[in-house]
Amino acid sequence: MLGSLLLAGSRSPLARKAVSGFPLTRGVVDRFVAGESTADAVAATRRLTGSGLAVTIDHLGEEVRDTGAAIGTTKAYVTLLDALRPLGLGRRAEVSVKLSAVGQALDGAMALEHARQICSAARDCGSTVTLDMEDHTTVDSTLEILRALREDFPETGVAIQAYLFRSEADCRDLAGSRVRLVKGAYREPASVAHQSKTEVDKAYVRCLRVLMAGTGYPMVATHDDRLIAITELLADRNDRERDSYEYQMLYGIRTDKQEALAGAGSRVRVYVPYGDDWYGYFMRRLAERPANVAFFLRSLRGK
Repeated sequence: MLGSLLLAGSRSPLARKAVSGFPLTRGVVDRFVAGESTADAVAATRRLTGSGLAVTIDHLGEEVRDTGAAIGTTKAYVTLLDALRPLGLGRRAEVSVKLSAVGQALDGAMALEHARQICSAARDCGSTVTLDMEDHTTVDSTLEILRALREDFPETGVAIQAYLFRSEADCRDLAGSRVRLVKGAYREPASVAHQSKTEVDKAYVRCLRVLMAGTGYPMVATHDDRLIAITELLADRNDRERDSYEYQMLYGIRTDKQEALAGAGSRVRVYVPYGDDWYGYFMRRLAERPANVAFFLRSLRGK
């Protein structure tokens, strides 16, 4: 129930105004967001890669409704990638892109052109792009744009949300490529998505089996110890080397686990969000884990 309320709040203008205007909120957000500027994102990248982790960087923002904002987001990614180039990190520092932030709701052709510009800038610095997946109404459009991008940029990855009923079939179609498997962080109707935690976890494992048995590069996005253990079992079963898949975890969440996995020889990539449009992302992080809500409330009490 709490998670559903928080997900509803992530799209509420009134809730956005209340949370964004609260003086102590910014300090809590700093746990989950690397900062607002390109320099902040680069600093976080230096720190994380210096400790043996990889990163995927997300310029926050979604559901853009005007062309100027879509162009601005595209330029922000290009600027970021240009700033990363001198670091020589290659694919240790990639970017994640929400197509709705580069014009998907306005015009699919516009979003594709903007995504091409970002992919080109990523290739110039030896990096790549993963397309984030958003709510279920955008899945077909996102996969269509992915197919078009892969004609020139076959290394482009995509996120698949396990809680959608369609996702196991999508994983079969994509099992020869780079796929980030997530549980799903949007409020979806029962007609298209599993609703209970148990069913979502089962769906995640079914999708994971498909990806780990495929010829592609699974990116296992989870903080769940049980799912991590299942991933290791499936890797052994499918004779996968450590460098043929990776774990992905969110910035500021379970940093001890990130470091432990990397120290044991696993590839671990941290999802690093930055920018001033942090509200929707922040609310979805609260919705995912009760511990995040408890952390937020303790911070509001100054503890």
